[in-house]
Amino acid sequence: MEQTFDSAQQLDTWPGSAVYGSLVLKLYDAWVLGMSNRLAWRCSTKRVLLPFYRHHVGEHHLEVGVGSGFYPAHADFRAEHQATLLDLNEHTLATAACRLGHTQTTQLVGDIMKPLTMLDGCRFDSIALFYLLHCLPGTMSEKACVFAQLKAHLAPDGVLFGATVLGDEAGHNLFGRALQRIYNRKGIFDNRHDTLESLRAALSLHFAKVSVDQEGVVALFVASAPLQRATQASMC
Repeated sequence: MEQTFDSAQQLDTWPGSAVYGSLVLKLYDAWVLGMSNRLAWRCSTKRVLLPFYRHHVGEHHLEVGVGSGFYPAHADFRAEHQATLLDLNEHTLATAACRLGHTQTTQLVGDIMKPLTMLDGCRFDSIALFYLLHCLPGTMSEKACVFAQLKAHLAPDGVLFGATVLGDEAGHNLFGRALQRIYNRKGIFDNRHDTLESLRAALSLHFAKVSVDQEGVVALFVASAPLQRATQASMC
């Protein structure tokens, strides 16, 4: 890991977030969670991603990069659940919070690749990063600073989990390759060189327990037992 957190802070995360205006958010579930997941990424929302999410989500939860709010809205939260939503885009925060209804929610505007001072003192039973990493700029070495930041906010038995679309070497079909080219060219994605191995290595810098599996061209990851020390290159 050669990149430092200082260099990661210089990367512009806005292009990957700015696309989520009101129109895109209205179409998100049908296009991304329906069409793209089923035909391009070959990772079913209903059969794979939602059950995976429900299995790991905790009572005191942090959602980073909230999208349309589909996953927390379908997490079967009970009255005692608390959800904190963190995103750079205020439109996505408002949409997700609305979908969560009566669940206790806190909305935070923040850039995940910059210091998260708004989370000082906060600890969560679960932290989810669903379809966030492939939207972040830089190499997986630079994206690893996300893990360096978030591990400090896990409760002792907490878990960080998520899903991300892998890059060119993952085995994309024709539809997936076409979307990859378009999204990377427009700056919506920056994942062409993201691999299962680089993701596992990035997580292992910061967590003692790491599981990474692949479904279609999507990596599903779970990490717990944060390491107190990490290589200097990826420290925040």
